[in-house]
Amino acid sequence: MEKFGKTVVRQKIPILIIALLLLIPSVIGYINTRTNYDILTYLPKDIETMKGQDILAKDFGTGAFSMVVVEGMKDKEITEMVDKMKEVPHVTRILWEGALGTGMPEQLIPEKYRSQLSNGEAKLIMVIYDTTLSADETMKAIEELREVMNEKCFLSGMSAIVVDTKNLSDKEVPVYVLIAVVLCMLVLTITMDSFLIPIFFMISIGFAVIYNLGSNVVGGEISYVTKALAAVLQLAVTMDYSIFLWHSYSEKKQNCDDKNAAMAEAINETLISVIGSSVTTVAGFVALMFMSFTLGFDLGIVMAKGVVIGVICCVTILPSMILCFEGAIRRTSHRPLLPDLSGVSGWIVKHFYIFLILAAIVIYPAYHGQAHNKVYYNLDSSLPEDLPSIVANSKLLENFEMNSTHIVMLDSSLERKAVKSFADEVAEVDGVKQVISLDSLVGSAVPDEMIPDKLKETFDDGEYKLMFILSEYKVATDEVNRQCAEINKILDKYDSKGMLIGEAPCTQDLITITDHDFSTVNTVSILLVGLIILFVFRSLSLPVILVSVIEVAIFVNMGIPYYMGTTLPFIASIVIGTIQLGSTVDYAILMTNKYKNARIAGLEKAAAATEALKGSINSIIVSALSFFAATFGVGIYSKIDMISSLCVLMARGAVISMFTVILLLPAVLRLFDGLIVHTSMGFGKRRKAAFVPNQIQRG
Repeated sequence: MEKFGKTVVRQKIPILIIALLLLIPSVIGYINTRTNYDILTYLPKDIETMKGQDILAKDFGTGAFSMVVVEGMKDKEITEMVDKMKEVPHVTRILWEGALGTGMPEQLIPEKYRSQLSNGEAKLIMVIYDTTLSADETMKAIEELREVMNEKCFLSGMSAIVVDTKNLSDKEVPVYVLIAVVLCMLVLTITMDSFLIPIFFMISIGFAVIYNLGSNVVGGEISYVTKALAAVLQLAVTMDYSIFLWHSYSEKKQNCDDKNAAMAEAINETLISVIGSSVTTVAGFVALMFMSFTLGFDLGIVMAKGVVIGVICCVTILPSMILCFEGAIRRTSHRPLLPDLSGVSGWIVKHFYIFLILAAIVIYPAYHGQAHNKVYYNLDSSLPEDLPSIVANSKLLENFEMNSTHIVMLDSSLERKAVKSFADEVAEVDGVKQVISLDSLVGSAVPDEMIPDKLKETFDDGEYKLMFILSEYKVATDEVNRQCAEINKILDKYDSKGMLIGEAPCTQDLITITDHDFSTVNTVSILLVGLIILFVFRSLSLPVILVSVIEVAIFVNMGIPYYMGTTLPFIASIVIGTIQLGSTVDYAILMTNKYKNARIAGLEKAAAATEALKGSINSIIVSALSFFAATFGVGIYSKIDMISSLCVLMARGAVISMFTVILLLPAVLRLFDGLIVHTSMGFGKRRKAAFVPNQIQRG
């Protein structure tokens, strides 16, 4: 390990040159990494709804459609606009009350069908694409359709929501990074002893972020949630490593005139410390990879990789920059503006019973709150109400009492009589506004030979018949879930292999799958972090004690929304707990390690707890403030509620974990000292030498 530090110091210039050169392929990789804006594509591929989507895309050459609400336009104007819409690449069919565009004489279209697509001056147009819901081609087609349409037209549907999510996210992500950097710089200026060193921290972490994002090209794509959070979260969880290196280097320089030798020692010390610190953070992200809903795998692997890259950059690029700009850094030195808070340690430990009582009072309402949080699964609920697609959805509801559309796939060999009976039964299900099928368009009396081939191909590929069900119920509601269940019962009666697909059935699967993922991720993260603590302290009791302390903080954090009446995005309830545990359990590990050293040195439990708190309080505060700064501003700024909620929860979680560790952990260590000593290796040893208080350090 000693050779590593010396090698970095000796090769500082080549390291910086290589670091700069690596930015080139990283930027190219970032540019060529596709961003997936459709959350539903992360559902398991083997469930029926996803299989149905694949069949729809493969057999019918589609998978996406949009509903366009037109207000106050004459039929002639609509016809001219529809002709232009047909010319947009990947638009394969357009159906509306005035002209089907399929060769069917208008007078043969059943009145029931026509009336459902017209309501006074409002008309409804269905646009069918030959590409899938979130394909790049579909999104481009929607952008071109919007250019063709005027202000009286409102294009709704999941694909339109994906487009608006993309546009809003792409606009906001650079601002996220800017806000996080500015607020982190503010915290570092207050807590560090140089005005320039925070800039080098940011440059080093910036290199790591770019490398991480660029390496995602190997997987081909990442989700927009991961893309939005990756830089901010990587900054938040890896900032400690840079601070540790700087503090270690400053300490070594006091005992060594040779800056190169001091830095070599600091690198070696930092590497040992941050490897131990980063393992729990990586474990938290690895736990996300166990989700069936593979958005967790997407976020988990990107962030776990980011932490590892952050460690590497911290012990190579950052020390190289510090040595090269040593003079400038020292010329901008100043006394830290953050006061030394170690003086309160004695009072906190002396009144430990207060914090034990407070924890006992808080734990049940916190647990109850986090267990009963309201969550939403409807993806458009996370977006601003003034987005074009959200406005269009409101128009669809206002004019046609429609909120969602399902697709039924029936066996193509099913007789027309059976298909009609099925459609008639489905039409009677509560909340079903209209059933659009081949028969509903042409009428059951029209012979097959009179039906245009173009129209047949839209609804029948020879293996499956398609049927669109227009529903007045909103996606992810109990009403639409009951509706889908009722339709499936009818479907089983007519065609046991038939499938009900669409946004509502997919979201219903999402609810079931993510409920299971919640318990899986929590269990895996607790086990992984517990095993790491077991290995670090060689203790049977400390894994339970330290994880329990952080779990109290998690319960409080996740319980607050319940009492505030806040509805959370479904993903928040799954990922926040494991991220908070993995990222902030280091606070508890740092204090416990100092407690162990104090006990080994001969101090009794109260004195040991006081010294442990003295030696770690400033480090914990700086770490938590850095995490808070990197995430809180983004949470306040973002208009995408899924991103905003995640960042606010992470920011608040860091602060709550900080207070929990500072106030509760010393009391818990003191209370369970006997259990810890008898179930942990090393705590029973006593050194004869007098105890020397630990210097405050990062870790």
